[in-house]
Amino acid sequence: MEDARVGRMAETIARYSARVGRGDLVCIRGGAAAAPLMREIYRECLQRGAFPYVQAGLPGLEEIFYRHARSEQLAFLSPVARFEIGRVDVLISVLSETNTRRLSGVDPRRQAAASKARQPLMRTFMRRAAEYDRTRRKGLRWTLTLFPTEAYAQDAEMSLAEYESFVFGACFADRAGCVRRWRAVESRQQEIARWLRGRKVAELSGPGTELRVGIAGRRFINCCGHHNFPDGEIFTGPEETKVDGRIRYSFPACLSGREVDGVELAFERGRVVKATAEKNEAFLKSMIGMDPGAARVGEFAFGLNGGIRRFTKNILFDEKIGGTVHLALGKGYPESGSRNDSALHWDMVCDLREGGEVRVDGRPFMKNGGVLV
Repeated sequence: MEDARVGRMAETIARYSARVGRGDLVCIRGGAAAAPLMREIYRECLQRGAFPYVQAGLPGLEEIFYRHARSEQLAFLSPVARFEIGRVDVLISVLSETNTRRLSGVDPRRQAAASKARQPLMRTFMRRAAEYDRTRRKGLRWTLTLFPTEAYAQDAEMSLAEYESFVFGACFADRAGCVRRWRAVESRQQEIARWLRGRKVAELSGPGTELRVGIAGRRFINCCGHHNFPDGEIFTGPEETKVDGRIRYSFPACLSGREVDGVELAFERGRVVKATAEKNEAFLKSMIGMDPGAARVGEFAFGLNGGIRRFTKNILFDEKIGGTVHLALGKGYPESGSRNDSALHWDMVCDLREGGEVRVDGRPFMKNGGVLV
């Protein structure tokens, strides 16, 4: 029996998120578990006059790669992948992991080596994405979404049925009118982004956190369902040398199948000078030491999606929890003004809903998770 929520989600992704149009070359990629959603997206793209193709991955390939690849294979960058990221008009990626812990035993140095090899792809991706955001005519449109699986449900400590309701509800696919509702989100968040325009300093305070973030000359981007789906945040690239103080992240920081719990970072002049964690501290320090840019902040963002209230160990949802902030170590997005470059981009979430406050240029902006402007 077909699930109408999957069809609504696919329609919204093609029509609103990725803005698929006639003649677009569209790559739809994801794991085999996401077949129901990928099929519906493929159908929608055809109906909109595009030229879609599907890349369906098999579970376990990354695990095999990291176990058996030699050093030259870790450092290899496929010319096919280089051509593709420079050519497609639309890239729609569907997360559908069936075992979120499959890479837990991999040597982080091997993961770091492979990430460095793929850095030229990330640069091309970001350059083309920024070009489209600037011109609205050429460049790359991209959307990242998720199809609910047992693995994600287990991480979130839900049954699969509960998790499906959570995902489709967060995407507004639980009932008709998805596009209209996302346009309302777009309008409200744009008001907040306009208020932040021209501001110079954001000051965060909360349990274990006293942090000052320079935002002068930086642009806040309205994330309202076009790139990430679901969405609900505004972000910028902070001034590279003007992040000072300390922050304690409320939730585990998840990356490459590992959870790092109890992360605390201290910053001076934009660089991490001290990093501790209650679990997987060695992995944390390994990632921060990956390259010079990995020790700086590439993204500073406010989570604004009031429909996402609980932590699920998936950053696609967790960074949008209404009343949170997240700072990503590593690569920044050029369209925000960030000049930080790295093979790393690691989002970590700080919950300000209980006793937290944000002041911008000395004026109240957020208190106990509620936006005041």
